[in-house]
Amino acid sequence: MPERSPGPDIGARLVLEVSGVDVPGWPGLRGQLAALVRACHPEPTVAVTVFASALAVASGRTAGGVAAVASAVLAGQLTVGWSNDLFDRHRDAAGERTGKPLVGDGLAPRTVAVATGAALAACVPLSVAAGGPAGATHLVAVASAWGYNLGLKATPLSAGPYAVSFALLPVFVVRGRPDRPATPRWLPLAAGLLGAGAHFANVLPDLEVDARTGVRGLPQRLGATGSRRSAAVLLAAGSVVAALGPPRRSAWRLAALAPAAALTGCVLRREDRSAFRAAMAVAAIDVALVVTAGVGPR
Repeated sequence: MPERSPGPDIGARLVLEVSGVDVPGWPGLRGQLAALVRACHPEPTVAVTVFASALAVASGRTAGGVAAVASAVLAGQLTVGWSNDLFDRHRDAAGERTGKPLVGDGLAPRTVAVATGAALAACVPLSVAAGGPAGATHLVAVASAWGYNLGLKATPLSAGPYAVSFALLPVFVVRGRPDRPATPRWLPLAAGLLGAGAHFANVLPDLEVDARTGVRGLPQRLGATGSRRSAAVLLAAGSVVAALGPPRRSAWRLAALAPAAALTGCVLRREDRSAFRAAMAVAAIDVALVVTAGVGPR
């Protein structure tokens, strides 16, 4: 499929619209902004930011500290989502993935590149402000996710960046407190398992297109059945660690494993986007387990 002309970026579009000039086939300024939001992968971006913010509250951070964590994580997630679509735009066009804003909505690659650069430039000082020396941990997590976008997604190591980035996130949040407490060992383990499980669930709807466009990550090599099983096992293991890892045990924590198991079963049965949403629901339950586990100051 021939590549579409990039069209004007947001700045140029604004000038044209104010001047009353119409560019046929390209969305207006609000359309480009909406497409830019869709290109950042809003569901996981919001989910990860909310998880980090909730953990920051549970760890005893002040309101300012929680806001700093949320800002840093949001900036990091924006760079990951936008760079993913930017690097994959040719492959997405070849696979006729018109749901991607850079393919179907006329979003200019330059617009996404500028937004990615701006978010990345903001991520560094925001990470340091939110965590001091621990800010480097968040930057490593973001770099790991970029490694996935830059090529690891097409290798047998594709699940690795998900596991590493998710495992490092709670370390950044907890260690970034002024008193630099140690992170409970079960916490990054649970987060890493959930991240890896989400990877397998996330790619299920795209396995056919990935096969046509040459993406050969671990899920693509395992196939639909293997990916569903891997997602279910990893998500279930993450839930068990989140429920049983903390020293404080309670009946409700064990009871929470029941809905998590039911949602994990949905991942086993579905191959569409609902499998990923079920994985996000499992993560939401595990976040509740984590934030009530007593990771705050002793």
